[in-house]
Amino acid sequence: MSVLLTHAYFLADDEKEQQIMRPYAPLGILYISAYLEQHGIANEVFDTTFSTKDIFRQYLLEHKPAIIGIYTNLMTKLNVIEALQFINANLPETSIVLGGPDVKYNAENYLKEGADFIVMGEGEETMYEICNAILSSSDYLPHDVLQKIRGIAYMHRGEFVTMPERDKMKDLDALPFPNRKKIDLHLYLDAWKKFHGTNAISVSTMRGCPYTCKWCSRAVYGLSYRRRSVEKVVQELEQIKEAYNPDSLWFVDDVFTISHKWLASFRDELKKKDILIPYECITRADRLNEEVIRMLKETGCFRVWIGAESGSQRIIDLMDRRVDVQQVRDMIRLTKKYGIQTGTFIMLGYPGETEADIEETIKHLKESDPDHFTITVAYPIKGTELYQEVEAVQTTNLDWSTSTDRQIDFTRMYSRKYYDYAVVRVISEVNYFKARKASQNKLAIKLKIRSAMAKLGMGFQRTAKLY
Repeated sequence: MSVLLTHAYFLADDEKEQQIMRPYAPLGILYISAYLEQHGIANEVFDTTFSTKDIFRQYLLEHKPAIIGIYTNLMTKLNVIEALQFINANLPETSIVLGGPDVKYNAENYLKEGADFIVMGEGEETMYEICNAILSSSDYLPHDVLQKIRGIAYMHRGEFVTMPERDKMKDLDALPFPNRKKIDLHLYLDAWKKFHGTNAISVSTMRGCPYTCKWCSRAVYGLSYRRRSVEKVVQELEQIKEAYNPDSLWFVDDVFTISHKWLASFRDELKKKDILIPYECITRADRLNEEVIRMLKETGCFRVWIGAESGSQRIIDLMDRRVDVQQVRDMIRLTKKYGIQTGTFIMLGYPGETEADIEETIKHLKESDPDHFTITVAYPIKGTELYQEVEAVQTTNLDWSTSTDRQIDFTRMYSRKYYDYAVVRVISEVNYFKARKASQNKLAIKLKIRSAMAKLGMGFQRTAKLY
């Protein structure tokens, strides 16, 4: 085997995701697989999601790929490092290429852990040039050859070398559709069906995000907005429907309604092709209005996630979210009025957040009353503005090779334990409000008690910090 692509995510090792059970196919490596194939480089994909580490290792030993490309993110970092150690110990002739959102700002560390090459930014063109160079060479690639490949990092005579960034792809329509035939997509569809009664397939229509939220990583696609034509997207949807007939789609785009003109054309093309597949997507309140919501409804949207991160305008401004919290509330309510489910994201523990801000978030969730909401405690991802802001006040001293950015903590307004209570407080208080609204009185009493206990815990932690 010449080229193998994989992603080192094992669902069996992820207890939280097993409870949620909403796995999606690894679109990134499926795009690269299709691009390599389009340019004459045969490749295989080992989808680790429903496999095990032992099966993966045995596969590597049996097939001995000349090149292995591994998608790497925060969730898979430790598995990737483990894979690097195994490959270097057992397949010393195999060239290891890493790409994905976690590698750009940790390139030297990954190389020291055993990777041969790091792909920074979009992977298709860079991975093709690396594979072409390796497969065309009878020996280890000389330095002068590597210096012609933009967007990579590698070690040369013990020194870390990074090449200039590659220009972002301008014409996304030139990309082939993700190589879904390389994996058993029915494993995903069946898992969804078993746990939720319906299933879903993920689709990407755009790359990049032009917004400047300080906590968000832009390591792969940068501060940009590039989009495939509606004709190409609808053509892909037709193929998906014919091959898999999914119950729904998940558009992975950061801001699906960023272009109202594109959305209107998308609606018209769907009508023209007589195709309609229910879908959910993510957007921003400032890219919604009544006309846009109507178009979402017409194109099959059954759920839209509207980002807010906080109910406090002060914290939203500190994040550089550039959105008005009242507009978020209005758009959540208006979207629900049109029969579309709503979801929103909340982040607690952002630098400078006070208990009053958390109470504003509870008020925001009660007033807007989204159908779904998720809560995370803020953590700094290397390469982001948030990371730069808190780097000097980090309170953790972690070994890079055995930890991830999710474990990084910093001096906050309150202790980390305080925010554990705060998460319980927000969830319980908002769900108490929902239970009362639905006349679920017994449940409401339990949730109110839980909310009150969490608030006591917050108070204890807040007081403890003073002493």
